[in-house]
Amino acid sequence: MRDPDSAAQGTLDYYRQNAQAFREGTRDHDVSQNIDALLRHIEAEAPLRILDLGCGPGRDLKVLTARGHIAVGLDGADAFVEMARAESGCEVWQQDLLHLNLPAEAFDGIFANAVLFHVPSARLPSVLSQLRNTLKSGGVLFCSNPRGQNDEGWSGDRYGVWYDWPTWRERLLEAGFSELEHYYRPPGLPRAQQSWLASVWRKM
Repeated sequence: MRDPDSAAQGTLDYYRQNAQAFREGTRDHDVSQNIDALLRHIEAEAPLRILDLGCGPGRDLKVLTARGHIAVGLDGADAFVEMARAESGCEVWQQDLLHLNLPAEAFDGIFANAVLFHVPSARLPSVLSQLRNTLKSGGVLFCSNPRGQNDEGWSGDRYGVWYDWPTWRERLLEAGFSELEHYYRPPGLPRAQQSWLASVWRKM
């Protein structure tokens, strides 16, 4: 592979160049199951402060805000940052996943939907450490990633790592999280057709 920073920048270039098509293609995706999984495990009182990591065009920022919470977006693609700000009215930060600069103990929860699999495996521990540090005590991290057999590399113009459950679980436990639940998506299909692995974790 190229070095991790080049892999990350190549992936961001893809999203910059395809931002409008990506927004139209994902606008109607229903991830309410995932948002519910995050929120039901957070023990703090509402309104909750939620970081939408890799927020893209802002679809889920709108949902979190409509539920009465304070949502902050983060994305590395400038086109998505502009879209998300306009779409949601939320505060949205432009940051590269490999060079995060997050405030300490600032969030009750993190919604990382279809984003962390883009982090090269060599840099995942440092990214998870940053996420853990920005959660309040007992805060909750939700992750959803396309699953596989721990393959890593390029899929077209995007870099990714396709973890199986035992490996992903090991990475999160090593990072100082405790397991709350995991499940496969889309719901109601045979396991072989459930290509997404969702998991929920608490900061220890």
